[in-house]
Parts: sequence; structure tokens; C-alpha cells
Amino acid sequence: MAILTMLTGSVPTTSTAFAAPDLPARPFPQHTTYQEGAILPNHISQQGLDDSVRSFYLAWKEHYIRSGCTPGEKYVWFEGTKSSSICVSEGQGYGMMITALMAGSDSTAQETFDALFRFYRSHPGTTSPHLMAWTQSRDCQSLDGSTATDGDMDIAYSLLLADAQWGQHSAIPYRQEALEMIAAIRREEINPRTYTVMESNHETPRSEDFYDMRSSDFMPEHIRAFRRATGDAVWDTVLDNNYRVFHYLQNTYSPDAGLIPDFIKNISLAETITAVPAQPHYLESKYDGLYNFNACRVPWRIAADFLVSGDQRAADFLAPINSWIRSTTKDNPDNISAGYDLSGADLPHRYFEALCFICPFAVSAMASPENQVWLNKLWDYIVDFKLKDFDYYDNSIKMIDMIILSGNYWAP
Repeated sequence: MAILTMLTGSVPTTSTAFAAPDLPARPFPQHTTYQEGAILPNHISQQGLDDSVRSFYLAWKEHYIRSGCTPGEKYVWFEGTKSSSICVSEGQGYGMMITALMAGSDSTAQETFDALFRFYRSHPGTTSPHLMAWTQSRDCQSLDGSTATDGDMDIAYSLLLADAQWGQHSAIPYRQEALEMIAAIRREEINPRTYTVMESNHETPRSEDFYDMRSSDFMPEHIRAFRRATGDAVWDTVLDNNYRVFHYLQNTYSPDAGLIPDFIKNISLAETITAVPAQPHYLESKYDGLYNFNACRVPWRIAADFLVSGDQRAADFLAPINSWIRSTTKDNPDNISAGYDLSGADLPHRYFEALCFICPFAVSAMASPENQVWLNKLWDYIVDFKLKDFDYYDNSIKMIDMIILSGNYWAP
């Protein structure tokens, strides 16, 4: 197991790691030792893995990190000409995590991170200055004051990463900012009755979606980091209850493929667990109750937890997914479709490459040595694709997942 800095509510507000001024405490590459049983691509050298990550990062950063309307602020570009948004909190969270993890390889990482932080803080949600409004327009105005839980959780996690990297020499109190954001997430985006993750800060007991969740908002390794940072045992309950819901859905609605739907409704953890996949057009599309463009991130999030914690619940969750995807594709990455129903059947007209589906399956494959050849194929397949051929969502997920796949992901 990697040696991780254990942060609790009783430690000082700065990181316990020490580095010379302007140098990160945990520079890329870290070559983290993941949990026993985890694997990396083994058909090329560690240097080759690291070089591929560096190369893609340079292209990703140049293309997606943009200057905001206010000097000293930057945002992650929400690519696409049809959208009025230039940035969403989800992307800001991705960018802040990526930048903190690539510090050392990128000598300007802290400067970039701080500019991304300032943009986040300039665009608060309506209920808390520490949560981010989920979308911003071309004039850098928030289009909607509601939040998106996944973006907030990634930003909070990135602040813990930043504290571990630069906490001894920063004008921004990363740790204090993280603690205030985690408190806001706990208060406004965690259901106070079920302790499951809610979709945003706008659900109240009177809301129709108060007992619902977006599956990709469950980030167990983030929740563990929040527990360490705050010392608040409620995060243990959040971790346990969300795993219970995921295993229930997997066993009840997808026993063969092990898949989880984009959106989950009517969660109850009373005497027995109940939860159902959302109906079509619940929020985004006719595929809201299927394995679509939100749930595609679930294997990555659960596998990341296994890699850093070794939790058997994560391993058990990933096992049927790995078995099914290898079987349905005949161990050929080119056969991965961009969406499935919960039985594991391809969604119609989705026979195109989508890195947001492919890359998380690669991270999931890291959970067992029996997937070694499959993982090697996936790495080669992923690295072959060019940034110009995909959009912000695919490329950002690819960037984070390449860091994980190369053995360079670590928990603060």
C-alpha cells in the first residue's frame, strides 16, 4: 500500500509534507504502489507510461485551460459550439485535480491551479459561497445558481491535493478552503435522511428528487479523503450507504453485466434497501435509467477506490463488470459501445468510439491480474486516439484515467 498523508480534523491547517518553496511535495511521476492485486499495463516501460501521460497533458492543457474574463482567473473550456456555456463545475473539478496531480512535470501547475481556484470562487452557487454554480456563459456569468455535486466533490478533493502539494508555501489556504467546501457539500448535497449523495444543492424534503441520485456522483475515494480531513464520522455512513445502494442495484437490475443506471430514484435504506433506475426523460434523455453518459464514469470512480483503499466492496462491484465487458467485446476494445442497457445489450446506433466509456473500463480492469492482457490492449487503444478527434468530456476523462492507469494517482 502507498504511504499516504493521513489528514484529520486535529492537524494544523497546512500540509505535513515539506518541500522547497515553489516545489510540489509530491511531483509527477509518483509511481504509487496501489493495493495488492492491482495491475498496471505491463507491456511497456514505466518511463513509456509516464511519457504518454506528459505528452497528452501538454496537449490537454493547451487546448482546454482558458483565461477568464477577470485577470488572474482561468477555467476549463466546455467545448462545443452549440452550447452557451464556456465552463461547467464538473470540468473545473477535472482541471483542478489534473493540475494538482501533474505538478512537478508542469512547473506552472500551482499558478494554473490558483487561477482555476479563483474562477471557481468567483462563481458561487446561490446557497453557499463554497459551492460552484454549475454553468457559466461566454461573458463569465453564472447561467444557473444551482450546483452539480460531482463538480463540487472534485473541486474539494483537488483542494486537499493542492494542500498536500503546496500547503507550506501558498497565499491560498487550500486546506481551510477544502474544509469549508466539504462542510457545504455535507450540508447541502448529502441527503440528511439516507446519507446518500444528492444531485445538487436544490433538493429539499419537498422536492420530487430528494431521494434520487446521479450514479456518477458517488466518489468513494473522495469520501474517504473528506473523512480523513474533517474527522467527521458521518462520511463513513455516506460511504457505507452508497455502496449498499450500488450493490443492491447491481444485483437486482443488472446481475449479468453489473451495470448501474445514470440516475437512481426513490432510495430508501429503512429495514430493507429499495432503489429503482430512473424512467426515460427523468432529467436528460430517454436513456436516464440505463448505462449512459453519466454512469459510464462509475467503473473509474469505484476502481480508484479499490486502488487506494483495497476495499473488498469495490473489488466485488467491479468483478462482474470486468467479466461482462470482456465477454461482450470478445476482448477487443474496438467493440466497446457508447452505452448499454442494464442487461448489457448495446444501445442502438452507438457504435462509435467514446473515451468516456472506454477509459473507465480500463481503470476497472486494473482491479485483477486476470485482466492483464485486456488492460494492455486498452492502454494501447486509448493512447492511439488524438485529442483533436474528441471533445472536452472524453479528453478530460482520458487525462485523469491515464494518470491512474500509469500508476501516478494518489490520495491526499
